[in-house]
Amino acid sequence: MTAQPNSSRLPALDAAAQHHSDTLLAYIQQQVQQQGGWLSFADYMQLALYTPHLGYYSGDANKFGAGGDFVTAPEMSPLFAQALANQVSQVLQVTAGNVLELGAGTGRLAAGLLQQLAALEQLPAHYFILEVSANLRQRQQACLQNLLPEDLFQRVQWLDHLPETFTGIVLGNEVLDAIPVHIVEWQSGQWLERGLIFDQPLTWQSQPLQDLSLVNDIDVSQLPDGYVTEVCPAAQGLIASLAKLLQQGVILMLDYGFSAREYYHPQRRQGTLMCHFQHYAHDDPLIYPGLQDITAHVNFTAMAETALAHGLNCAGYTTQAQFLMNSGILQLLQAVSPEDSARYLPMVAAVQKLLSPAEMGELFKVLALSKGLSEPLLGFVNGDKRHQL
Repeated sequence: MTAQPNSSRLPALDAAAQHHSDTLLAYIQQQVQQQGGWLSFADYMQLALYTPHLGYYSGDANKFGAGGDFVTAPEMSPLFAQALANQVSQVLQVTAGNVLELGAGTGRLAAGLLQQLAALEQLPAHYFILEVSANLRQRQQACLQNLLPEDLFQRVQWLDHLPETFTGIVLGNEVLDAIPVHIVEWQSGQWLERGLIFDQPLTWQSQPLQDLSLVNDIDVSQLPDGYVTEVCPAAQGLIASLAKLLQQGVILMLDYGFSAREYYHPQRRQGTLMCHFQHYAHDDPLIYPGLQDITAHVNFTAMAETALAHGLNCAGYTTQAQFLMNSGILQLLQAVSPEDSARYLPMVAAVQKLLSPAEMGELFKVLALSKGLSEPLLGFVNGDKRHQL
């Protein structure tokens, strides 16, 4: 496949942004040459998102909220963090452990959770944040210092790598979707892998897939010729690492995605890759490298199977809407007076977006993986879909 990026329908770049993207593109060109003229898409996605100082998550561009490229659930409403805190509180009560958040965004989720856990009298001794972006770490520190009293802020510690052992709850809100994926294509009875060559500009080029273990779990019997999809061994590697360090507690992953049956459905023949730039969603990852988000939906079956293979239990799997309702978001909304319309109406609109099947309610899923817990988890008391994984 050969395709040229088309940025005509996206907002234009200013000179500084163009220079930033061009600098990263020149670095990617060097990496293509060093790899013999062909770069896997997974390597490109890693470079585009995480190259120090230049990648999307490593640079200083504003990514979140109304002024960024997309809005995450914690940015929409404080009720998201408050409802999630009810589930976190339950795990902390059982384990007497701590919280570890992976990729904390602006820090707003951490702030909301700590505030609500204080109200529930279930504060952890430590709230750990593992953040690979120095720029985002600075934003998180500023946000939390601004929103939290000193005694709560002192509980927050930033980590450079995963701890050796951990007890409590590990949180990942929209983390798995940002892990680099391989793009594979079923063509004429064989698997190809899509990658890039540098031919003024970057150009797609496929070659026979070298590591066939990447596609072992995909049933090709029903796939049409030319079927394109993604696989993410790095996300499975993260789950395996978390399983190894967890002594007792829960790993809770919230993200958009499907079970394998839906993920590799014959009709989903163009995969799930999506890009976001200033609230424009599109499917061309070659545009504006370093300035746009690149994501792929999560294969939750693969995450659960990896967890089971590494000694964890699948403690729950459901939609975001069902999880939040189980965790009490509607009761939290009812506690806000409708007479205070300036506060109530935006909250109603945000909760509707979080719960609506047409918005985030059905596409986003919540997966709970546990060790050493026998108590049913609050967020999955109704609508648990583990049988669909």
